Amino acid sequence: MSLDVHTIIVMFAMLSFIFSGIILRAGLHTKSISCVRHWSLASLFIAIGLGSSYFFTAPPTAIAKYAILLATTLIAASVALQFTGIQTFKSRRTYVWLAILFIGLASFQTYWFEFVHPDIRSRAIATSLLLSLGYAICAGALLDDIKSSLRAASWFTGISFALLSGLLLVRAIFISQFSTEPYSLYSNTPINPITFVITCILQVCVTFGFLLMLNQKLVIELEKLASRDMLTGVFNRRQLEEEIARLHSRGKRSGDIFSLLLIDIDNFKYINDNYGHPSGDEVLRRLTSIALATIRPEDYLARYGGDEFCILLPATSADNALELANRLREVYASTTFVFKGNTIKSSISIGIADSSKIGIEFNSLVSAADQALYRAKHNGRNNVALH
Repeated sequence: MSLDVHTIIVMFAMLSFIFSGIILRAGLHTKSISCVRHWSLASLFIAIGLGSSYFFTAPPTAIAKYAILLATTLIAASVALQFTGIQTFKSRRTYVWLAILFIGLASFQTYWFEFVHPDIRSRAIATSLLLSLGYAICAGALLDDIKSSLRAASWFTGISFALLSGLLLVRAIFISQFSTEPYSLYSNTPINPITFVITCILQVCVTFGFLLMLNQKLVIELEKLASRDMLTGVFNRRQLEEEIARLHSRGKRSGDIFSLLLIDIDNFKYINDNYGHPSGDEVLRRLTSIALATIRPEDYLARYGGDEFCILLPATSADNALELANRLREVYASTTFVFKGNTIKSSISIGIADSSKIGIEFNSLVSAADQALYRAKHNGRNNVALH
């Protein structure tokens, strides 16, 4: 059974149009909406570009020549949009100038081989080589520096792009070296139907690969929301408990101890009552910023509730925890906040417990640190106390 190139192109044009809507719908609930628009528009351009092949004729009429120019430009634009979408997805520089250059080069070489120096074979070779290069760049962008959480989806999509690049390179070589009859898009040479069928399959793989990447990123965003305090961005109590459980498992093997700091803002109710709750929220964010700048990268800061925070210090004795707590207390007390015209100064009190004396059970640690915090408050606030 022979494959009709025209039918293949029309069917894939329809499929690409459907993909455009699916991608846009799939990205409505993710922060990566910019890259979603890029990929959705890329699928739409493929659909319109392939759909314009309806006007292709051999020999080409004036309408056919402009249809070919439009199709090549739109397909090149789809590759450029996929590349900028990948870069945006990975929070990298998009190189818009490179995308514009790629589209311009595709339009120029098509115009040259259709209007200035008509040569269908040379146009097909040049277009295949240029698209091969574009897909190779997309593959390189996906396979470079992949986060472990996105590795499987990125590898699948990147390899699909690499196969697309290789296929178009083979097509260019075949047309230039092995095709002896006059070439056209709908000629009976085997390279046409084989190329388009495999290209359609790989484009489907690319689209589903991107949807997998998008889904995985959405899962990561949801996990982050579930583990973070919405106001300050630090861990919440649930995540802190999970980190203590991990340290417990590691401590069984290594014998490491850890310390827990329970922090309370002194007279926080006074700040809320006199300056307003937005000022109180700003105080919480400022304390978070100072604490993050004070602790080590391996330490964990969490909002325990209200105006209370916990800092988990792995492999840290009570004495070292006391030193860090005093440093944090002094820096915070010396800081003056100006928020909406109000000058605010406040202090913190800190209670410390360590696992060598209390154990690693979360509630016991927090209870011990809370007792130490109560003593720090009782001693006049702006104080640090050990359990």
